[in-house]
Amino acid sequence: MAEVVIVPTPADAGALVADEIVRLVQSRPDAVLGLATGSTPLPVYEALRPRLDGIDVSRVRGFALDEYVGIDPQHPESYRSVITREVVEPLGLDPRLIHTPNGALETIAHAGEDYEAAIAEAGGVDLQILGIGTSGHIGFNEPGSSFASRTRVKTLIEQTRVDNARFFDSIDDVPMHCITQGLGTILRARHLFLLAFGEAKAEAIAGAVEGPVTASLPGSAIQLHEHVTVVVDEAAASRLRHADYYRYTYAHKPAWQGL
Repeated sequence: MAEVVIVPTPADAGALVADEIVRLVQSRPDAVLGLATGSTPLPVYEALRPRLDGIDVSRVRGFALDEYVGIDPQHPESYRSVITREVVEPLGLDPRLIHTPNGALETIAHAGEDYEAAIAEAGGVDLQILGIGTSGHIGFNEPGSSFASRTRVKTLIEQTRVDNARFFDSIDDVPMHCITQGLGTILRARHLFLLAFGEAKAEAIAGAVEGPVTASLPGSAIQLHEHVTVVVDEAAASRLRHADYYRYTYAHKPAWQGL
């Protein structure tokens, strides 16, 4: 079972995850981070800024979950631009060590295999940050995605395009395709952190944590992983049947166990 931590606010969640990342980087200066985009991980990156002050991050490596296909990497809403703007520059990371899938049309036929090879060459992801969509998707693995899937091109469902339209001038500007790490790729990371905030994510979180393991809800794949920490605010936790149990076990957890 995933460990579920219920916190008062997204800022509290960000601080919790940031502290774990700092511990990882201090113990392994060339740690490999799995980086998510969107609004959900922002509290983590914001909390990291002061915590990394004085810590050498010159060797920290990172792999983004996904990228739009056919988008100019310089476009402000490409995930290359987002990662640079929200993670690389604020945290002082080396941009040469932070990777996103290559969504260029010229090389898209083998871009998934190239990304898998790069992750393997880095030794795998140590800590993967994840959000979850209202459809239950993680990365851009929409309902129906195989739990064994690797990095590949996917067609975005309409709900995901609607959700992401807030970052563009209109939904017509949201790309139809993406290249995303597969569920199998994500499950190979050594520690997963799944974050969710707000009532709109409550149903997806309940399904991912307590529902059946099913491709119809890709987030439920976390139940197959041996080391998962789910960090949610009260609103996102509102449909968890065993919320009181999660609060009790976390409150009485031995400090030496960590997350």
